[in-house]
Amino acid sequence: MDEKLRIEQLRRELHEHNHRYYVENQPSISDYDFDQLMHELQQLEARHPEMADPNSPTQRVGSDLQSEFRQVAHKYPMLSLANTYSEQDVRDWYESVSKGLAGEPFEVCCEMKYDGLSISLTYVDGRLIQAVTRGDGVQGDDVTQNVKTIRAIPLVLTSGGYPREFEIRGEILMPWASFERLNREREAAEEPLFANPRNAASGTLKSLDSRVVAQRQLDAYLYYLLGEELPADGHYENLEAARQWGFKISEGMRKAQSVDEVMDFINYWDTERKNLPVATDGIVLKVNSLRQQRALGFTAKSPRWAIAYKFKAERACTELLEVTYQVGRTGAVTPVANMAPVQLAGTTVRRATLNNEDFIRSFDLHIGDHVYVEKGGEIIPKIVGVDIDQRPIIAQKVQFIKRCPECGTALVRYEGEAAWYCPNDVGCPPQIKGRIEHFIARKAMNIDSLGPETVDEYFRRGLIHNVADLYDIEVQQINGDGSRTKSAQRIVNGIRKSMEVPFERVVFALGIRFVGETSARLLARHFKSMDALMAAGLEELQEVEGIGEVMAKSIIGYFHNEENRQIVERLRGYGLQFALSAEQTAAQSDRLAGQSIVISGVFAHHSRDEYKLIIEQNGGKNVGSISGKTSFILAGDNMGPSKLQKAEKLGIRIVSEDEFLEMLQADNKAM
Repeated sequence: MDEKLRIEQLRRELHEHNHRYYVENQPSISDYDFDQLMHELQQLEARHPEMADPNSPTQRVGSDLQSEFRQVAHKYPMLSLANTYSEQDVRDWYESVSKGLAGEPFEVCCEMKYDGLSISLTYVDGRLIQAVTRGDGVQGDDVTQNVKTIRAIPLVLTSGGYPREFEIRGEILMPWASFERLNREREAAEEPLFANPRNAASGTLKSLDSRVVAQRQLDAYLYYLLGEELPADGHYENLEAARQWGFKISEGMRKAQSVDEVMDFINYWDTERKNLPVATDGIVLKVNSLRQQRALGFTAKSPRWAIAYKFKAERACTELLEVTYQVGRTGAVTPVANMAPVQLAGTTVRRATLNNEDFIRSFDLHIGDHVYVEKGGEIIPKIVGVDIDQRPIIAQKVQFIKRCPECGTALVRYEGEAAWYCPNDVGCPPQIKGRIEHFIARKAMNIDSLGPETVDEYFRRGLIHNVADLYDIEVQQINGDGSRTKSAQRIVNGIRKSMEVPFERVVFALGIRFVGETSARLLARHFKSMDALMAAGLEELQEVEGIGEVMAKSIIGYFHNEENRQIVERLRGYGLQFALSAEQTAAQSDRLAGQSIVISGVFAHHSRDEYKLIIEQNGGKNVGSISGKTSFILAGDNMGPSKLQKAEKLGIRIVSEDEFLEMLQADNKAM
């Protein structure tokens, strides 16, 4: 057979085998035979580069070439649903739908609520062209290359009948089996464990190395079809059509003709969900008819035609064996309950956070107590009660430690704080590593070629003891046996590039206790240089909006510490930005002083973050929600309907992107 024809044939066969294995769970060939076909295709594609296809089955292995994620606007906003934990609320919702439709008969599509990362997939001519995360509902991250590695998601549709262009939404998940395997591997490698499958799936999908995504065996369920030429008026019927096109649609989806049938569905899955291979946290109910959905419309926050019923947290009773303590980046010491293993919501639970000393006292915890454990939101284990009747006679009361478990320093408790802290921020290993991880983060120095695992490795090897040591790293130190030259060079280049990061993010990156991203920005713009900030006294610091006495004392304490000052001076010597640039200084004004501004929508001239910066540079204040105190809304395309309705109700002025820029330019000319 002609090799080019064989390439096309192999691609069709492998797409079909992927569908059978990952969607239908009915493989028709062995793993060995599948691998042989894949190997043959890889060889043929290598010989015929002119046949390259981004949707070839060979592209599911991933690569390390991504440098960042591009922001993409959603064609249809990804709205959130109203949540309830009450069966009566479900009945009330059903009744409100009936009234909204003036008694017209309607069906409800009942679906599982999967606990993962929402995704929007766009197909044109049967081929996947884009995958975007939910983001803020208006725009999200383009993660197409990563999603292509998820074998449950078809790259090319093999059955006909689909619209030329459509969007299908669903949830990216990490199955329980993959989650537990991943954490076993991380534990063996002495790496931090993922807290739950949702976090693991989210972290995996946002990895810049799609090979990591391919290795972690994510899954996907699709639950919502959008487009101009859908097959039917019924939501259920559209998803059944999508199932025929090759998409993984839940087998548990049902249509209900009455509220009692809805409640039967909820009660069945309240128990049966524990046998599912992936995490779920509730049921989603949608009016089935798209015509009726349009008639019902939206409230200020969510669609009237849908609601999410959240399952009550599963509870189990087990024995408290020991309390250990963890030290975080800021020095906060968190007590952790170590318990006899117990099955809870699909996983084996051995540990639960105890929050702080006050939490321990509120339960009068003793070692050997039988404690009740729930998973908050089906994910995070927490102790919710104690069976006093089962307490051993000689049980020892849990006493919060007085010294840091890592470095032995006496703990302190700051006024107004519930947590105890280790004040040894320059010599306590978890704090040192935590501060380095904070320093390299995207919103700080943005050294995306490094990660927590790499930081831990370099710290254990003695390559770094503080953030300044990063700038001494050379390729030959981290190249190992010489096989990692490319990645080592990328790390060194990323560190060097961070020297261009603006001053305000350098202030944030220092990791001064209580100084967050917004506070760092306000401090940088007020003092304009590191020297001025370092020299500021208590009263001068408190003149800055949002800087109170506790934060001001923390800033002074940080710069009075000799080791911190040495680190800061080393960073200065390496060439980091220690003052606002001339452009930033020139851009500052008080044109928007006293005005509270909400940003909503997608913009053409600047990103949302850039507009936030412009507002702050001109003395304005960014606020996240609309209230009577809002001065105006800076609105781009696809402004959320709920915000628009609220603005109209409160009489808040809507300012377009061009109007806003003209407003600033006009003020400029007037000055």
